Amino acid sequence: MTSSVTRTSTSRTIARIVLGTVLAFSGLSHLFWSRLAFQAQVPDWLPFDKDFVVVASGIVEIVLGLALIALPRYRVAVGWVVAAFFVAIFPGNISQFVTGTDSFGLNDDLSRGIRLLFQPVLVLLALWSTGAWRDRRTLVGLLRPDSNGPSGQS
Repeated sequence: MTSSVTRTSTSRTIARIVLGTVLAFSGLSHLFWSRLAFQAQVPDWLPFDKDFVVVASGIVEIVLGLALIALPRYRVAVGWVVAAFFVAIFPGNISQFVTGTDSFGLNDDLSRGIRLLFQPVLVLLALWSTGAWRDRRTLVGLLRPDSNGPSGQS
Protein backbone atom coordinates (compact mmCIF):
# COMPACT_ATOMS: atom_id res chain seq x y z
CA MET A 1 0.00 0.00 0.00
CA THR A 2 1.34 3.41 -0.86
CA SER A 3 0.40 6.71 0.68
CA SER A 4 -0.03 9.87 -1.27
CA VAL A 5 1.61 13.14 -0.40
CA THR A 6 -0.03 16.38 -1.33
CA ARG A 7 2.03 18.64 -3.55
CA THR A 8 3.32 21.78 -1.93
CA SER A 9 2.90 25.33 -3.11
CA THR A 10 5.65 27.21 -4.88
CA SER A 11 6.22 29.36 -1.78
CA ARG A 12 6.70 26.27 0.40
CA THR A 13 9.04 24.71 -2.15
CA ILE A 14 11.14 27.88 -2.35
CA ALA A 15 11.24 28.12 1.46
CA ARG A 16 12.31 24.46 1.69
CA ILE A 17 15.12 24.98 -0.81
CA VAL A 18 16.27 28.20 0.87
CA LEU A 19 16.22 26.51 4.29
CA GLY A 20 18.19 23.59 2.84
CA THR A 21 20.74 25.95 1.32
CA VAL A 22 21.13 27.86 4.59
CA LEU A 23 21.54 24.62 6.56
CA ALA A 24 24.13 23.23 4.15
CA PHE A 25 26.05 26.54 4.18
CA SER A 26 25.91 26.65 7.98
CA GLY A 27 27.19 23.09 8.11
CA LEU A 28 30.11 24.00 5.88
CA SER A 29 30.89 26.95 8.13
CA HIS A 30 31.01 24.53 11.10
CA LEU A 31 33.73 22.61 9.31
CA PHE A 32 35.77 25.35 7.72
CA TRP A 33 35.59 29.07 8.51
CA SER A 34 33.61 29.44 11.79
CA ARG A 35 34.69 26.41 13.73
CA LEU A 36 36.02 28.30 16.76
CA ALA A 37 32.93 30.49 16.98
CA PHE A 38 30.72 27.38 16.99
CA GLN A 39 32.93 25.76 19.63
CA ALA A 40 32.26 28.77 21.88
CA GLN A 41 28.55 27.96 21.68
CA VAL A 42 28.88 24.33 22.81
CA PRO A 43 27.75 24.15 26.45
CA ASP A 44 30.38 23.10 29.00
CA TRP A 45 27.96 20.56 30.50
CA LEU A 46 27.87 18.55 27.27
CA PRO A 47 30.01 15.42 27.87
CA PHE A 48 31.74 15.52 24.47
CA ASP A 49 34.75 17.26 23.01
CA LYS A 50 33.61 20.65 21.67
CA ASP A 51 35.34 20.16 18.34
CA PHE A 52 33.63 16.78 17.90
CA VAL A 53 30.24 18.38 18.57
CA VAL A 54 30.90 21.15 16.06
CA VAL A 55 32.13 18.78 13.35
CA ALA A 56 29.31 16.28 13.94
CA SER A 57 26.61 18.96 13.96
CA GLY A 58 28.15 20.50 10.84
CA ILE A 59 27.97 17.19 9.01
CA VAL A 60 24.37 16.71 10.17
CA GLU A 61 23.46 20.20 8.94
CA ILE A 62 25.01 19.53 5.53
CA VAL A 63 23.16 16.21 5.19
CA LEU A 64 19.85 17.73 6.33
CA GLY A 65 20.29 20.73 4.03
CA LEU A 66 20.99 18.52 1.04
CA ALA A 67 18.06 16.27 1.95
CA LEU A 68 15.72 19.28 2.01
CA ILE A 69 16.91 20.21 -1.47
CA ALA A 70 17.42 16.84 -3.15
CA LEU A 71 14.78 14.57 -1.61
CA PRO A 72 11.42 16.25 -2.18
CA ARG A 73 9.70 12.88 -2.29
CA TYR A 74 10.64 12.39 1.37
CA ARG A 75 10.14 16.01 2.41
CA VAL A 76 7.62 15.15 5.14
CA ALA A 77 10.01 12.82 6.97
CA VAL A 78 12.94 15.16 6.35
CA GLY A 79 10.89 18.08 7.66
CA TRP A 80 10.26 16.29 10.95
CA VAL A 81 13.95 15.37 11.29
CA VAL A 82 15.03 18.96 10.60
CA ALA A 83 12.49 20.28 13.13
CA ALA A 84 13.77 17.76 15.70
CA PHE A 85 17.34 18.85 14.98
CA PHE A 86 16.42 22.49 15.65
CA VAL A 87 14.83 21.42 18.94
CA ALA A 88 17.90 19.32 19.83
CA ILE A 89 20.32 22.23 19.44
CA PHE A 90 18.10 24.70 21.31
CA PRO A 91 19.68 23.91 24.72
CA GLY A 92 22.99 25.16 23.33
CA ASN A 93 21.34 28.47 22.45
CA ILE A 94 19.81 28.66 25.93
CA SER A 95 23.22 27.92 27.45
CA GLN A 96 24.80 30.71 25.41
CA PHE A 97 22.17 33.12 26.77
CA VAL A 98 22.44 31.93 30.40
CA THR A 99 26.24 31.92 30.47
CA GLY A 100 26.56 35.17 28.51
CA THR A 101 28.91 33.60 25.96
CA ASP A 102 29.85 36.01 23.18
CA SER A 103 29.90 34.50 19.69
CA PHE A 104 28.79 35.52 16.19
CA GLY A 105 28.20 39.12 17.26
CA LEU A 106 25.79 38.03 19.99
CA ASN A 107 27.60 40.08 22.60
CA ASP A 108 24.79 41.12 24.92
CA ASP A 109 21.77 39.56 26.56
CA LEU A 110 19.34 41.35 24.26
CA SER A 111 20.87 39.93 21.08
CA ARG A 112 21.22 36.45 22.59
CA GLY A 113 17.60 36.66 23.79
CA ILE A 114 16.34 37.71 20.36
CA ARG A 115 18.20 34.77 18.86
CA LEU A 116 16.32 32.43 21.22
CA LEU A 117 13.05 33.68 19.73
CA PHE A 118 14.15 32.64 16.24
CA GLN A 119 14.74 28.97 17.07
CA PRO A 120 11.00 28.17 17.30
CA VAL A 121 10.59 30.06 14.02
CA LEU A 122 13.11 27.66 12.42
CA VAL A 123 11.16 24.68 13.78
CA LEU A 124 7.94 26.06 12.32
CA LEU A 125 9.67 26.88 9.01
CA ALA A 126 10.95 23.31 8.73
CA LEU A 127 7.44 21.94 9.34
CA TRP A 128 5.69 24.46 7.08
CA SER A 129 8.10 24.46 4.13
CA THR A 130 8.06 20.66 3.89
CA GLY A 131 4.34 20.32 4.57
CA ALA A 132 5.36 18.00 7.42
CA TRP A 133 2.63 19.10 9.80
CA ARG A 134 -0.05 19.19 7.11
CA ASP A 135 0.93 15.78 5.70
CA ARG A 136 1.96 14.16 9.00
CA ARG A 137 -0.37 11.20 8.46
CA THR A 138 1.70 10.13 5.44
CA LEU A 139 4.52 9.18 7.80
CA VAL A 140 2.43 6.20 8.84
CA GLY A 141 2.69 4.99 5.25
CA LEU A 142 6.44 5.52 5.25
CA LEU A 143 6.86 3.51 8.43
CA ARG A 144 4.73 0.52 7.41
CA PRO A 145 6.75 -2.49 6.24
CA ASP A 146 4.37 -3.01 3.29
CA SER A 147 4.66 0.60 2.14
CA ASN A 148 6.62 1.74 -0.88
CA GLY A 149 6.84 5.32 0.43
CA PRO A 150 4.97 8.37 -0.73
CA SER A 151 3.79 8.43 -4.29
CA GLY A 152 3.52 12.21 -4.69
CA GLN A 153 6.30 14.69 -5.20
CA SER A 154 6.63 18.38 -4.53
